[in-house]
Parts: sequence; C-alpha cells; structure tokens
Amino acid sequence: MSSKREPNMTHEEMVAKMLEDPEVRAECERLEREEMPMLDAILAARAESGLTQAQVAARMGTKASAVARLEGALVSGKHSPSMTTLRKYARAMGKRLEVRFV
Repeated sequence: MSSKREPNMTHEEMVAKMLEDPEVRAECERLEREEMPMLDAILAARAESGLTQAQVAARMGTKASAVARLEGALVSGKHSPSMTTLRKYARAMGKRLEVRFV
C-alpha cells in the first residue's frame, strides 16, 4: 500500500495551511484574544519582580523545576494550574491574584 506524503513544508507554510481551516482559525483567534493577555501578564510578573525561577520556587516552598514546568505549561496551554498554585506564584513575587469577569 502506497501512502501519499505531503511535500516538506516550512513551519510558516504549515501554519498558513492549518489556518485555512475556519475552526482552527477561530480557535487561534480566541486564544489570542482571551488567553494570551492573561499568560503574558503572569509571565511578565516574574520578569518585573526580577526574581529567578529558583527564587520564586523558594518563596513558594517548591523546586525551581516546578516553577519551570508551571511557566512552560502556561505558555504551551497543556496544563491549567490551579487557583491555589497561581496565588502562591503571585504571592512569591509580592503580587496578588485577581480574577475578573468583564
């Protein structure tokens, strides 16, 4: 049985092809509109604090690798951290977590 292979594509070409699907495009637009600003704010909080992942981890009572996984998960969207974890993360940087419906 012969399988037909797509010609090699660059990342940009693959993204463009995937975005031709209206459902994929709609989900990407939703993520950019609804979730990315929140993720940017979370990651910017540590940058603004000037703390390393190890320093944040120590303040949270965990290991640097756990903070790295948390931040990686926020970026990838593969895992949604609990409110408790986000509160600890915020508190470690001298911030507080606020959730609003607007």
